[in-house]
Amino acid sequence: MRINAYNRVSKIYEAQNISKVKNVKEVTAKQDEVEISKVGRDISVAREAVNKTPDIRLDKVNNIIERMESGAYNIDAKEVANKIVDKYFDETI
Repeated sequence: MRINAYNRVSKIYEAQNISKVKNVKEVTAKQDEVEISKVGRDISVAREAVNKTPDIRLDKVNNIIERMESGAYNIDAKEVANKIVDKYFDETI
């Protein structure tokens, strides 16, 4: 008799657990999204362009070297000094 009572209680408990499992809703995983603004895309494009540009413009350097070697490149030292001083004061003010 006791075994039958235990079996009945066990079946009732199983039925309750099964109904609980049926009531569980499916959970869908949310995904994060990243959206880059137009300004961010523009900055990225500008950065790529700067990275592709060489630090030294060899065409201009070679042109100056050729002019120096041929004697056609004359520099006024006072004009260079004035530009350096002007640039210094423009940046410090």
